[in-house]
Amino acid sequence: MTEIRVVPGNIVEAQVDGVVVNLFEGVTRPGGATGAVDRALGGEISRLIDKGYFKGKLNETFLIPTSGRIPADHVLVVGLGKSSEFDLDRVRQVSATAAKTLRRVGCKRIATIVHGAGIGGLEPGAAARALAEGTFMGLYRFDKYLTSREENTAGDLEEVLVVEFDAAKIPVLTEGVERGRIVAEAVNFARDLVNEPANVLTPTEMANRAREMAARYGLEFEVLDREQMESLGMGAFLAVAAGSAQPPKLIVLKYWGTDRSEPPIAFIGKGITFDTGGISIKPAQGMEEMKTDMSGAAAVLGAMQAVARLKPKINVIGLAGCTENMPSGTATRPGDIVRAMNGTTIEIINTDAEGRLVLADCVCYARKLGARAIVDLATLTGACVVALGKVASGAFTTSPEFLSKVKAAADAAGEKIWELPLFEEYRQQLKSDCADIKNVGGREAGAITAAYFIRTFAEDTPWVHLDIAGTARADKEQPYIPKGGTGVGVRTLVELALRDAGQS
Repeated sequence: MTEIRVVPGNIVEAQVDGVVVNLFEGVTRPGGATGAVDRALGGEISRLIDKGYFKGKLNETFLIPTSGRIPADHVLVVGLGKSSEFDLDRVRQVSATAAKTLRRVGCKRIATIVHGAGIGGLEPGAAARALAEGTFMGLYRFDKYLTSREENTAGDLEEVLVVEFDAAKIPVLTEGVERGRIVAEAVNFARDLVNEPANVLTPTEMANRAREMAARYGLEFEVLDREQMESLGMGAFLAVAAGSAQPPKLIVLKYWGTDRSEPPIAFIGKGITFDTGGISIKPAQGMEEMKTDMSGAAAVLGAMQAVARLKPKINVIGLAGCTENMPSGTATRPGDIVRAMNGTTIEIINTDAEGRLVLADCVCYARKLGARAIVDLATLTGACVVALGKVASGAFTTSPEFLSKVKAAADAAGEKIWELPLFEEYRQQLKSDCADIKNVGGREAGAITAAYFIRTFAEDTPWVHLDIAGTARADKEQPYIPKGGTGVGVRTLVELALRDAGQS
């Protein structure tokens, strides 16, 4: 476990293995802490700039051996990119890039400055938070099943010192770093869940891990089993679970940050721990990725962990609807009609449109619990990936005002979302001849009709649906995004809760 501390002092004098300094693109003479290190190294950073070896482009790095000129063995210069484009997300990126680079060369203890808090013009506490988020998210690895760890022979980075010359800034930097660490650890908790194989992370195991997390951080925990869901009339959820030997679980987490009479905000996550498509079975190619179809539920569990630790003065409930979607002699068939918790009858056209069925009953249950607003997250449709690629999550809403709050939280968190419409005309695609609604509306506007289906169960409660099908899993490593589960949505939900409480 990497530790991070804010300490007073001069980074030139830090007793560490590696020192991180930075440079904006186009700067010809370094100033501030970078200038101080440059002078201690006899102008070596300036010479790199003069010779064109280092230009300061975003995430560009140059590693300099110090040869005993300062206590640290290495100085890493990291590029911040253009100053006009610098923001908190770039702080996350360069912090991750620096930490990973120094880990690769065997550094155990490193020292860094707060990128952007000086000449970058960013608020120091926010920059410190972003630094911690980027560092911890960037250092994430999922290697528990590797018996040979050749790529990890350098071991783990043990300590990061955030060095600040101005002692008056240390309290605000410390608070920012601590908040960033809490959020990043929640993201990494969600990533661990997403990356687990489905033979390990069954719905029961997911409930067990949620129970352990709730006990550790003081959340109220409950899990509804099949019999309880039957008594509540959750026929849509149970239709998805019908084909699996694994029992379904509806995980319920409650955080009380204010008087319990105050209605809570609800976070809901789709938790299909493995999705074969059911009777409407998916193609074999790429099906192994369907272990990540519980990314929405993982995001909710991660967000609830961070909420419990940051203690915003609001009430929050988290629901994770967990089951497998499997084909068998007991599986739901195309053409079947099921009844949701609120009495709505649903004609099943395609059993691979299962996430919306689980979410339908979860949304009904959140309303039963008195939710004043609902955000659901789901790896719901390939159509959303076609529309937005893997850059942004799709957003849908019944409340423009509520969506504006979610979008502001996402922007602050560095997670991109983009609104797609829910015009009344799309309802026609879900019209059934023999039930109140059918679960698919055809190929056209697939992401929209899927969202519209869930909308009918939200009724008059302010609701935002985030389709994270394209953003929940990464095919290649990025500065603070690993290959595999990304933990997308955690930071947005946490920021939303903090802003809702006026504590961002």
